Amino acid sequence: MTGTLALGIDIGTSGVRCVVLDQDGDAVASEGQAFADHAVDPRDPIGWGRLADTAMHAALATVDRNAVRAIAVDGTSGSVLAVDAAGTPVAAPLMYDDAVADTDVLDRIAAIAPADTAAHGVTSGLAKALLLQGAPGVAHVLHQADWMAGRLSGCWTVSDENNALKTGYDAVARRWGDWIYASGIRPDLLPDVVPAGTVVGPIRRSLATRFGLSDDVRIVAGTTDGCASFLATGAKDIGDGVTVLGSSLTLKLLSDRPIVSPEHGIYSHRIAGGWLVGGASNTGGRVLAAYFGADQLTALSSRIDPDRAARLDYYPLLAKGERFPVADPGKSPRLSPRPTSETDFLHELLAGIAAIEAQGYARLQALGAPALRSVHSVGGGAGNPIWTAMRQRTLAVPFLPARSHEAAAGAARLALLAITPSRTGSDRNQIDPHVRSNRQEAPVGVPKIRGEA
Repeated sequence: MTGTLALGIDIGTSGVRCVVLDQDGDAVASEGQAFADHAVDPRDPIGWGRLADTAMHAALATVDRNAVRAIAVDGTSGSVLAVDAAGTPVAAPLMYDDAVADTDVLDRIAAIAPADTAAHGVTSGLAKALLLQGAPGVAHVLHQADWMAGRLSGCWTVSDENNALKTGYDAVARRWGDWIYASGIRPDLLPDVVPAGTVVGPIRRSLATRFGLSDDVRIVAGTTDGCASFLATGAKDIGDGVTVLGSSLTLKLLSDRPIVSPEHGIYSHRIAGGWLVGGASNTGGRVLAAYFGADQLTALSSRIDPDRAARLDYYPLLAKGERFPVADPGKSPRLSPRPTSETDFLHELLAGIAAIEAQGYARLQALGAPALRSVHSVGGGAGNPIWTAMRQRTLAVPFLPARSHEAAAGAARLALLAITPSRTGSDRNQIDPHVRSNRQEAPVGVPKIRGEA
């Protein structure tokens, strides 16, 4: 195997996964390690590192290690941890789904933060940083992906624009907002923020030796798991959309301008030469699972005529309340009348969710996003061909196959882009000067990794 290779690491909610892409963006190796299989606490950073080591060794075993040129990491959005000067965690991390219960902290942010910042709410990254800055020995407050990248590079002072968003970073102005310091956060704890895909520095020599990699492998500023999942599909042009058909319905669209609508939970991530915008509805697979088992869904779907229009105006929800495409905490489910035929009932449910998907993309366009030009589908529902046909008839745009469903592949794609000459011929394989100065000032000491001398 020849040519340039890039490796992506995904620290997910259930485990760690690595994917290696070749220079054409095709996956040539993949390996996953589940937390449950190794009795690893999902909140244990040392456990993240141990599983990442195992997954990397396995993924690299089948490729030409000398061809690997860059590594990037994605992590769960809003997961924050405090570390000392050597990068060692000094407190338990506060994870993406942890709710901050300290009302004083939340009220302080609410009183000073602009309405359009993603730092509001009980899962705010800034609120978590304010709590963690009191940990004994804290020198840096980092996000999950930052810490894993630091473990590889030895640089503990850098974050990317996507992970920093919920901590109060202004992606439009490309700096920490002036208001953030009035919250009481210690400025010296905040990382320097660079665009996702910026080369941070070379891999630590000891790790290069351990994994059989070249010393000039570049560690690249990563992104969030959501952004990585978008990149993994191959979506890359303005107007490309990705629909995630999981337990909920999530839409993502690459826009040429930022779109912010806090009431719909819409914020903009700067990535891939544009802005990733989107929203999440409370409809989705959880509604289907409340009525049908997996085998029943498959059997009944095969009897549906995807060209027949819906006869009922369903809005499938399990309970009151909707976030997107309408922000209405009092919105009630609409699931009646119920047909006597189970096939017809499923047909109406699938059509109702497809209609919400169409309304969601229309909402994004109404808020200023470009018109939808194509859709990649991921998640469990993407494997239902009848539903896919129904959705395509509703949206009336090309449906393109996803190159990968793995967030790690999106991180690898980001790493690959970082070392690929741009269209203008300039080489992005350079350490950002701002990052270089940070790295030189970082402590020489780094956390010991299991088995490291």
